Amino acid sequence: MQKQIDLHQNKIDYTLKVSKRSRRLRLAVYCDGQFVVTAPRYMSSGYIERFIMQKAQWILTRIAHFKKYPGQALGRLTNKDYLKYKEQARALVQTRIEHFNQFYQAKIKRISIKNQKTRWGSCSKKGNLNFNYKIVLMPAEMADYIIVHELCHLLEFNHSRNFWVLVARTIPNHLKIRRELRKGNFKII
Repeated sequence: MQKQIDLHQNKIDYTLKVSKRSRRLRLAVYCDGQFVVTAPRYMSSGYIERFIMQKAQWILTRIAHFKKYPGQALGRLTNKDYLKYKEQARALVQTRIEHFNQFYQAKIKRISIKNQKTRWGSCSKKGNLNFNYKIVLMPAEMADYIIVHELCHLLEFNHSRNFWVLVARTIPNHLKIRRELRKGNFKII
């Protein structure tokens, strides 16, 4: 649902997505300038607007950043693209996991390649690793970082200091790569 809000005398358009699966309020500003708010079903519109107002400076800063420095975006990909790249992504992920797992010796149950809108990868406590098929379209060092990040979650299921020590074992420049991903310089859209 398209909405508009006044933030520090700036009219800002945003998309409100109400999700039954969402447990918390989430704000995202994408590299194409799109501002998206995802909220749980039970959350009132008044609460949502107050939350947006509290984060006004962050939102305006992100929007200004993307207008000034547009990032690399993959473009709008379709289900046809997913079918085209899925097996290439699976081959890349399996090859890189074999390489990196020599250093970690993690037990992996299953690897899945998915068509996700907001995640590059995820890990379950059962030992399953999931990766976005678009990982095959990104720079190799970013893909390696995402693969190692999820692999390390099999050993340390959190983002503690120990987790980052594990990541640094094979991706010593992980902070730089993570910063680039967080800045939105390479984004899923």
